[in-house]
Amino acid sequence: MKYLAAYLLLTAGGKANPTDADIKSLLSSVGVEAEDERVSALVASLKEKNIDEVIAEGKEKLASVPTGGAAAAGGAAAGGAAGAEEAKEEAKEEEKEESDEDMGFGLFD
Repeated sequence: MKYLAAYLLLTAGGKANPTDADIKSLLSSVGVEAEDERVSALVASLKEKNIDEVIAEGKEKLASVPTGGAAAAGGAAAGGAAGAEEAKEEAKEEEKEESDEDMGFGLFD
């Protein structure tokens, strides 16, 4: 992630296609030692690409990824009443555990 961040900082600073040396120089200026293989792989994968287009493509792909809301709703519908009963039982058990009646005092009294 630090290599990509350095690449993006360099492009935001006006460098259209940062080189390996540019990224290593930026990272070393803040005390980070760069791994040659990772820097080379990043530069090779983004070579001759417009970073704004790459970010736009990434946003489109991210928009199509399910976030889990639909799966959770589907799971609740599939589980139905059994899931609700389990939740109620767990809540009752928690209430019993949190009860301080048998000791005669509470933690924050």
